[in-house]
Amino acid sequence: MGVGGSFWDLLKPYARHEGAGYLRGRRVAVDLSFWVVSHSTAIRARLPRARSPHLRTTFFRTLSLFAKMGAFPVFVVDGEPSPLKSQARAARFFRGSGMDLAALPSTEADSSAAAAPVKRRNAAFTRCVEECVELLEYLGMPVLRANGEAEALCAQLNNEGHVDACITADSDAFLFGAKTVIKVLRSNCKEPFECYHIADIESGLGLKRKQMVSMALLIGSDHDLHGVPGFGLETALRFVQLFAEDEILDKLHEIGRGVYPFFEGFDNAHIDDLPSSSTKSPIVKSPHCSHCGHLGSKKNHSKDGCNYCLVDSLENCVEKPAGFKCECPSCDEARDLKEQRQHENWQIKVCKRIAAETNFPNEEIIKLYLSDNNLVEEKGVPLLSWSKPDVDALVDLLSYKQNWEPSYIRQRMLPMLSTIYLREVASSPSTPLLLCDQYEFDSIQRSKIRHGHPYYLVKWKRAACGMNSNMSNKKPVMEGETSSEVTVLDEDDDEDAVGCESPELLDELDVPQVLIDDGCSFLLTDEDIQLVGAAFPKETARFQEEQRLKEARSRSRKSKSSLADSACETPKGPRPSGVQLSITEFYRSKKGQNIESGKKPAGEGHSAKEGSRKSSDRDLNKNLPKSVRRRLFDY
Repeated sequence: MGVGGSFWDLLKPYARHEGAGYLRGRRVAVDLSFWVVSHSTAIRARLPRARSPHLRTTFFRTLSLFAKMGAFPVFVVDGEPSPLKSQARAARFFRGSGMDLAALPSTEADSSAAAAPVKRRNAAFTRCVEECVELLEYLGMPVLRANGEAEALCAQLNNEGHVDACITADSDAFLFGAKTVIKVLRSNCKEPFECYHIADIESGLGLKRKQMVSMALLIGSDHDLHGVPGFGLETALRFVQLFAEDEILDKLHEIGRGVYPFFEGFDNAHIDDLPSSSTKSPIVKSPHCSHCGHLGSKKNHSKDGCNYCLVDSLENCVEKPAGFKCECPSCDEARDLKEQRQHENWQIKVCKRIAAETNFPNEEIIKLYLSDNNLVEEKGVPLLSWSKPDVDALVDLLSYKQNWEPSYIRQRMLPMLSTIYLREVASSPSTPLLLCDQYEFDSIQRSKIRHGHPYYLVKWKRAACGMNSNMSNKKPVMEGETSSEVTVLDEDDDEDAVGCESPELLDELDVPQVLIDDGCSFLLTDEDIQLVGAAFPKETARFQEEQRLKEARSRSRKSKSSLADSACETPKGPRPSGVQLSITEFYRSKKGQNIESGKKPAGEGHSAKEGSRKSSDRDLNKNLPKSVRRRLFDY
């Protein structure tokens, strides 16, 4: 949830939609609870009988974020909630159950008893999170445990520069200090990221961190569901925009005590000392004619005429139109004074609502939002590192939890393993490595565009291709086809992934393609262009040169073809007499003449069959050159 009152709708106009390469090479903090809750619900909707959808979501989302998008994810787990959030959660539970909120206990002992059903209800969710943490550790991802809110630690990491963005749906991440928040992540589209930058929000709405905290105090948040009665999103925004960020919280404290120092002429005035609208002097303006609406009384206009209407008598005074608005200095001053008094009355009304609240503003909520101690460890943020995945442990875990075949798991792991392999080769080119200890880099097949981002189709050759004699007996699989038999990276694994879910579901990576040629096995995978260029610069330069030569040859063939076509075209204009026509030109010319004269060509219709050859020859030969007629007569 985060800040109440549809806070995301307020920020929506300032969202940016970034492409698939936005996070490539960047670190990103992920609120794990957000992933588990939102996307597991989507999977259950599509697969009602899916086993452990939280594990499936975490597995494929992590692979997609790491391999396809090239990011370095850091996962953050919620800690113990604050007492305020526990109480708000209990209130939400009572309200969702249809119970009377007046029965909600107020003492600390009663509050712990009331939170018991909430804790029991969240016990299953806690087990799901712990299973996801185990999976992420096997994948080699860093996992941090927050002291309280996960989005608070994500925001702290972003604010201190440890990560470049946060992935969470809680809008209070900005209140915790986040600079870039990714609310929506759709991996299988051209622009998968919906990003919000604090700089855009500041320039568009003029809101900074403490002003957003003030809005949360007024309209409610995860720590206070109610806020101040009578405050909506627009009212709170208009109110906090009256003050600068450095003074907003101090002003709220003063207003909470009943003091209104920001009103001109009422220094440290209390609510009882403020004049009401009825005691203020009425707005006085100069008299105006009721007929034409201009400055001056009706009586004076009947005697002396109206200076604005430029007449001498009332009968010729122009009647004021509907919606007439006088622009004289007196009316302008009166309107300005009226708007000022309306604004002051609105301020007084709003401040009275705030002063009526007890214990406002809540210091605990302010301290939670502005604290920078959100990590369980007291030594600060540890060194973030990404290790190689433990494939064997992953196979054991997912085989048991998901009932997936080992070959299916290793198949889906291959894009992540190839990404790690390319990064290692790019960092230390002299180190001889093999992909999965079986495949070596062979060549770049072609470039392709996937979800709006360019990739290389890389061909990997199995190092010991001659050792497996069974390969030659299998049906060759060409480029563009998919097969499950090549994804077996262990010879002992089964070749069929029986019982696995459909590959069309959320966030699954493309299955590596296979090519078997002369008994050798090749893998075809999609890899990032920059990563392949850094790992294998010579091969990349050779491929780019071949592509340039191929494009040059293609352009040359097209130019020659266009020249040949232009040479074969029939020259326009009348052909000089005495030049013999080709048979094609002859029939084309005669067909055009028949169409213009309204006659059907020979062989079409009953009349053509009944006509005599002499008459037809006579008609055809009428406009032909002498050499052509001689050839026809000889025929």
